[in-house]
Amino acid sequence: MSRPVSEELTERDREVLALERRSWTGPGAKERAIRERLGISPTRYYQLLNALLDDPRALAHDPVTVNRLRRRRQARRRDLS
Repeated sequence: MSRPVSEELTERDREVLALERRSWTGPGAKERAIRERLGISPTRYYQLLNALLDDPRALAHDPVTVNRLRRRRQARRRDLS
């Protein structure tokens, strides 16, 4: 029997998506949470997040968050063109 798609994501991948679901108040709160909860730099976090946006497992795990972030990414790319 095969596992559900969301179980194929690593714990860190699921944590990245969970952080993106939250709303953040105040400057630096999200960056502090990234360092404290994941133990990585914000730069590395955003690299991981960007890769997750193209991962079908992430879309299956959290379609609302992934689609929202994909739309935002596409809008930024359009603005830069």
